[in-house]
Amino acid sequence: MSVFKGIPILPEHKPTRSGEKYTTAQGFTAIKDGVKRKGAPEAAALDAAQPAAAPVGPATIGPAPALRHAQRLPPWLRAPLASGREFSAVKQIVREHRLSTVCEEAKCPNIGECWNAGTATIMLMGSVCTRACRFCAVDTGNPRGWLDPEEPDNVARSVELMGLKYVVLTSVNRDDLADGGSGHYAAAVRAIKRRNPGTAVEALTPDFQGVMRDVQTVLDSGVDVFAQNIETVRRLTHPVRDPRAGYEQTLGVLEGAKAHRPAVLTKTSLMLGLGESDAEIRDTLQDLRAAAVDILTLGQYLRPTPNHLSVERFVTPAQFDEYRRWALELGFLECVSGPLVRSSYRAEQALKRNNAGLDNSRLGKSTPAPAGSRDV
Repeated sequence: MSVFKGIPILPEHKPTRSGEKYTTAQGFTAIKDGVKRKGAPEAAALDAAQPAAAPVGPATIGPAPALRHAQRLPPWLRAPLASGREFSAVKQIVREHRLSTVCEEAKCPNIGECWNAGTATIMLMGSVCTRACRFCAVDTGNPRGWLDPEEPDNVARSVELMGLKYVVLTSVNRDDLADGGSGHYAAAVRAIKRRNPGTAVEALTPDFQGVMRDVQTVLDSGVDVFAQNIETVRRLTHPVRDPRAGYEQTLGVLEGAKAHRPAVLTKTSLMLGLGESDAEIRDTLQDLRAAAVDILTLGQYLRPTPNHLSVERFVTPAQFDEYRRWALELGFLECVSGPLVRSSYRAEQALKRNNAGLDNSRLGKSTPAPAGSRDV
């Protein structure tokens, strides 16, 4: 440390860059945005290991634009700016109650729309995940058993202050905990129900390493919707997902959840644009229906940082409509499908049978971007 006239000069604080290690406020080490920075040879090797872009879409709805040489995103990938009075009010509640939200931690493009509507997806058990999926921008590390014991009550009070009639709870994976955090998850659900008995709760959970006892702990807490995301097709599960995750493991969790609590709706999500083929999408939809999954969401994968997996193609709005039709024909209660759809997007509207109010036919028109929108 330098000294000037007896006064210590502290070094300039530099914000942690994406992919760099840092020490959290709780004292453990984490990686910013979840994936380590790669040098040029390492990045090239990762891109080379990715599957080639597969044929996409029936001829009747046209080809999907490729990303690799595009300078700008397609016009349909625009989202409202994160600003406004309601946005600020939600942000203040989140800060005052020391909450993490997947909206911020996962860099969701819909944060402006959702927070301005007074809704947020609350992320339990901190903002550091024990897994390092190649698509996800949540920080990665080992929290070594740390939990905030006040979080369940803080979450319940926040739901009350926001006046939510429907809330989505999600969480990081906590493989460092003996029960994967299922007990903490269940405590948060029960706290919400005690303080807000009229509020429906959707739990978008980790896979708990496939341990059904832990899955059942969450199911028995009073949730109305149980979700676990399969993320991608079987062939691309690795390296898209962390090695501790698995296609069959997620199917088993979803099927077991429905068997344990048939009245609880089950839900999952697929990201498209990672190199999957139409045939693989169909196979995945069939596998999910065989596991009795009720609700499906389909959205475009967007690369959160240069350290994450590349996008192989942009799925067009028309293709999203076509995939939704496939899902409904297979018997899903609803399939919310569109370029900016995420697993918890407009979750409270999922059973209105209208694609959560989305009209994909209006997207992608050759018109100037509206004021207050941005590329994502």
